[in-house]
Amino acid sequence: MTAGVREQPRGAGRPRARPGSRLGLVGWLTALTVLAGVGYRLWLLGHATPPTNSDEATMGLAALHIARGEGFPVWFYGQQYMGTLEAYLAAPVFALAGPSLFDLRLPTLALYALFLLLTWRLTLRLTGDRWFALLAVALLALGADRVVKNQLIAGGGYPEMNAAGVALALLAVDLAADRPGWRLVRWAVWGFLAGLLLWVDPLVLPYVVATGAVLVGFRHRELRGRAGALLGAAAVLGAAPLLGHSLLTGRNPLHAVLAAGGADASASWADRLHGGLLLGPPLGMGFCGPGSCATWQLWWAYALPVLLVVAAGTAWRTLRRPPGSPGTDGSPGAEGSAPRVAAAMRLALVLAAVATLGAYTLSSSSGLTPAESARYLSTLLISVPALLWPVWTLARPGPGWMAARPAALVILAATLLTAAYATGQAARTAPATRAAEARHAELVATLRHLGVRHVRAGYWTCNRLTFASAEKVVCAVVDDSLRPGFDRYPAYRREVERAAAPAWVAPIGSPLAARLDERLGTGPADLDLVTLDGWRIYLPRG
Repeated sequence: MTAGVREQPRGAGRPRARPGSRLGLVGWLTALTVLAGVGYRLWLLGHATPPTNSDEATMGLAALHIARGEGFPVWFYGQQYMGTLEAYLAAPVFALAGPSLFDLRLPTLALYALFLLLTWRLTLRLTGDRWFALLAVALLALGADRVVKNQLIAGGGYPEMNAAGVALALLAVDLAADRPGWRLVRWAVWGFLAGLLLWVDPLVLPYVVATGAVLVGFRHRELRGRAGALLGAAAVLGAAPLLGHSLLTGRNPLHAVLAAGGADASASWADRLHGGLLLGPPLGMGFCGPGSCATWQLWWAYALPVLLVVAAGTAWRTLRRPPGSPGTDGSPGAEGSAPRVAAAMRLALVLAAVATLGAYTLSSSSGLTPAESARYLSTLLISVPALLWPVWTLARPGPGWMAARPAALVILAATLLTAAYATGQAARTAPATRAAEARHAELVATLRHLGVRHVRAGYWTCNRLTFASAEKVVCAVVDDSLRPGFDRYPAYRREVERAAAPAWVAPIGSPLAARLDERLGTGPADLDLVTLDGWRIYLPRG
């Protein structure tokens, strides 16, 4: 299975020239690809794409409260897990420019750009091949529906996990390979990021553990001294919001995470396997259109297990060889050589991907809501360089398994073309999303013109309305039976209940609108109706 994958020549485990010293053709192409990936997402932001929702608005409201100094939330409002890092990143932007959806997403766009640059750097560290690094960047510059949602929506956790996860891998490679300069700083940064990610979202835990295992395996002696103490202290500092809240309240955030992942629900094993292994990887890694996969797009689900096995096998083969033996490309070091470190990190990234897939498939979310829950696989993109490296080595000209080269070329071409097609599908939704956002802006403007300050609406309307109006309109959640619903920020409900005559808002054609239509009439207790494109506003008489 692995015999035809060529080992790298001496020096291939590191860039031949210092990055940035001379770009050359591949350097300029890489820079243009990074600009294209960021520019595409900036264009999406200009079209209010991906579509926002009340969960993202909840993060926006937290950022607004932080910017005003009115509160400093540890967790996403209404729950005891998922840290509010995105709110703290957006708060300075709000303080300078005021709250808006575009400004809320500017930090997530910056995190994506950082993810792309760090992936390029990590790929060079792991392979030494600038053309392969360009391929990895090109694939990650594309953006299907589920991918750009994970990268741009400030809904908690997803935009920052991949950037921080790649940073952990890059730091671990440099530390394990005994790269000189700023070593204590690197140890501290690795520890801080690891702790911070545990607060932000434990979905990235497999990558924290995997990259940490590489550090322990190669630098265990160094960890016994100042480096280990500094790493531990920095990790505690990064996780301080989580640890402090747990100590003060006695609550275990892990229990809340398990409940959110479907531990309190039930799905059949057939549904879990279908959602976790067949639908999940193509959706979560950017090979499907908005919300669904065509049959032909599911090919990635069948290719992924093969890529995982081959990538793990080739990395393990290199790792098992002693430093300096034929087939390795560096001189022995005190606790390992650079090529062995690179192989160990590739293996770690593969194992982290396997753990992520396994945990997702075991959860009921994969069976109950497979299309939406594919977001839980967003961290698989961190493993792309490790997954595709063996295919790339077979596809390059040179000695090797000649019979395998056409198959390798087909896999690489199919990967790029499928992701590009899915990106086109996502881009085509932008005009409709922009039009829907314009209709929502008209709703906000109409409420302000009518002098409406307090409203009742459904969950997916309320916080979005409150954020879009910068709290000039305050909303309390109701269900389709007009009973109180789930308010993530209870202060809004208290304010609405104190109001004399709150209005009601519902999307046209919704069950809530149908129920409120029953209260239209001429009596003093009935409601008056204001109809907009896509929305119905119900005003109390008097």
